[in-house]
Amino acid sequence: MSTMIRTVAHSEDRYIYVFVLLTLAFLPIRLLAQDEADFYPPSIFPDRIILSLTQDPSHEMGINWRTSTESEHSYVEYGKASASPNIRLAVKSKAGELEPLETEHGLVHYHSVILDALNPNTQYMYRVGDSTELGWSEWSHFRTADREPSGFSFIYLGDAQNNLKSMWSRAVRASFSTKPDADFIFHAGDLIDHADRDREWGEWFYGGGWIFRCLPSIACTGNHEYSRDPDRMHQISKYWGPTFSLPRNGPKGMDETVYYIDYQNTRFISLNTELYLTEKEAAQRQLRWLKSTLKNHDQKWTVVMMHHPIYSSKAGRDNMHMRNDMQPLFEKYDVDLVLQGHDHTYGRGTNMPLGEGQNILDGPMYVVSVSGPKMYDLSLEEWMHRGASDAQLYQVVEIDRAKLVFKAYLVTGELYDSFELHKMSDGKSIFVDATPADQPELLEVPELIRQKYTAGEWKMFKERFAKYKARKKAERRQGG
Repeated sequence: MSTMIRTVAHSEDRYIYVFVLLTLAFLPIRLLAQDEADFYPPSIFPDRIILSLTQDPSHEMGINWRTSTESEHSYVEYGKASASPNIRLAVKSKAGELEPLETEHGLVHYHSVILDALNPNTQYMYRVGDSTELGWSEWSHFRTADREPSGFSFIYLGDAQNNLKSMWSRAVRASFSTKPDADFIFHAGDLIDHADRDREWGEWFYGGGWIFRCLPSIACTGNHEYSRDPDRMHQISKYWGPTFSLPRNGPKGMDETVYYIDYQNTRFISLNTELYLTEKEAAQRQLRWLKSTLKNHDQKWTVVMMHHPIYSSKAGRDNMHMRNDMQPLFEKYDVDLVLQGHDHTYGRGTNMPLGEGQNILDGPMYVVSVSGPKMYDLSLEEWMHRGASDAQLYQVVEIDRAKLVFKAYLVTGELYDSFELHKMSDGKSIFVDATPADQPELLEVPELIRQKYTAGEWKMFKERFAKYKARKKAERRQGG
């Protein structure tokens, strides 16, 4: 650019020189204006429609959506799904709640309805709107959970966070293509990068599109769902409550971020690790609630969902305090699976050595994953038995009465990791490694991170890498 300016400056055309200088001067202003533009404006037509699982997924379904302020009412029409288009006389109508929300682009209306008294294991159709003919959405379908302990499946997505429209979209869409009959999606926090930036929430919904309208979501909050108020106190995104209709059965003040759902013989527990790591009193209340929630249920399987990992997969991170608090509870009450995010790599393992054939686990299987394009380097520590860096992934989990099957896929569709847990009568699980033999581990440091390494950091990584490869080789020998 400096060469161009010098060239123009030495020419006799001073007007061109002035034009170049003005263009450079106003470029930051133009970029700022572009960033502040409303790329996802609301209208009277409902958008950002999303289903949420509630505390009673056999009989309820939460529905949320957004409109402009022109839409002043919240209604859902719904009924049992039918192949016939002549359904209007067979549907019911339910009014919901309207919540005004002030964004950087002005006032919008968010709407929510919880449908109740639904039949278990039944397909329903619905549309949302303001009761005027032009204000309705299209019809979409969903299925309620079964009351019996039958098999089901769900999609698990790690951090989305960045480049949501251009890059994360392929992860959520590939996951649905792989498992279109999944029962719901779990988002492991950091859905966006800036808690209250409307453009990012617009991109998140753009990525999920109509999938969110037919496949219910559950989510836990990450650190990027929080900002600081003027008193430097943690403040959850103003979009979180209007976007989801999640359970309110957690500790007081942590509604829709700390909760549990019993789904077909599995208890799902969502934790708010951002508050746990930053607010001591909130951590203690959450820990007491966690112990009671783990202890007082009769579901066969237990899955814990949280953002910050018990065992970190990124180099240099370690949530030791949280691990010391929670891991004993996970092991005492036979938690089977802990699903996490935050570290922008993939890591799967336990706190015990594997590679000895069938292994009876003394604690849960821990998984960290990432679905968006932001990447870190791997820790390659002792707990990890399968890792990946510089790769976007999605996971499919299938749970039957006595077997859990976990599969991690690259966004290009290849199976990357897989294992099974077989539940025994005493609550423990037998681990069966089903890692695809033809899929090598993706362990290289992402190039953008490699460029920032000092010589000492590069030496430390190579040492970790060598130790990890030696340990994996020993495990393979032990496994026969």
